[in-house]
Amino acid sequence: MISPRSGCLASPLVCAALTVLAAFVSSAQAADQTPPPWVFTDPKDDPFNPLQYIANNTLSAIAISLVLAVALVQSWMMWRFGGRCMLAMLIGEFTWAVGFGTRFGLHTQPDSRSIYIAYNLFIVLSPCAFIASSYMLLGRLARYLKSHEHLLIPPQRITVVFVVSDISTFLIQAAGALLSISKDVKTSKTGEHIFLAGLILQLASFGIFVILALRFLYRVKSRDSHVWAVDAEKPWHRDWRTLALVLIVSSVGIFIRCVYRVIELSQGYHGQLATTEAYFYGLDSLPLFIAVAVYTPFWPGRMIPTIDQLTMSDKPPSVAGTERSSAEAKV
Repeated sequence: MISPRSGCLASPLVCAALTVLAAFVSSAQAADQTPPPWVFTDPKDDPFNPLQYIANNTLSAIAISLVLAVALVQSWMMWRFGGRCMLAMLIGEFTWAVGFGTRFGLHTQPDSRSIYIAYNLFIVLSPCAFIASSYMLLGRLARYLKSHEHLLIPPQRITVVFVVSDISTFLIQAAGALLSISKDVKTSKTGEHIFLAGLILQLASFGIFVILALRFLYRVKSRDSHVWAVDAEKPWHRDWRTLALVLIVSSVGIFIRCVYRVIELSQGYHGQLATTEAYFYGLDSLPLFIAVAVYTPFWPGRMIPTIDQLTMSDKPPSVAGTERSSAEAKV
């Protein structure tokens, strides 16, 4: 029988492993691509340059530095305060940083298909891990409050349902990405459609999750006011409502990025969104960075010290605050 902790580790490890494997296989298939012997004065005129622009090294350096800084600080916080439900996000941050690192290669070799494939897979697929942590965190909040009745899906199942959905859409996107690099035009177009289908399914799944989360918070506030205020006497950085707000802010950032990626791919790899660096940073990188960085001052393991004890069972944690105990006595 797989333990809850093993289940928590399974999703991010599979996500990271498949990302690396996909990038490796794709790079191997594209290794025989010979760069053109000429140089174009305008990158948009270069048919071999998939980005249609030269990646800015300064922006790449800033991006990778910020992502790694957040990942390292949050790694220390997980070691210090706990919060294993965020492990998927941490692994995703490191693979995301690798994706930004490949942009240095694209700056010097803009026509390299192998570098572009690795870049695209790491950048596009790493956020699947961010989404997985959001799913797990909502389940932990519901179990902390013991407000199972306000979730349409029981908290012991909501993580499993949405993480399985996350892995499924991840695999669809990875399969589409691998097919889209084929030299056969028909196969490449099919892969592009599969990739888009994976992004649309991911957007739909995450949209349903956001609706469930908002419904859960609304029902707790309107129907169980004593549970809503269970941490009212604690400092704001120990109040579960602060963490719930952080989850919503993070979800908004992820949702903006998902919408952007769907529209981008619907335009094709050579559309306006895909070939403009400003859109990449403004509508993809920035929303995602906010989505993960917002947890740094509001780390779940620090705000709810018992969060790692909130397993898949419906039993309350062994340690509970005075405020929570008094609220439960009124029920």
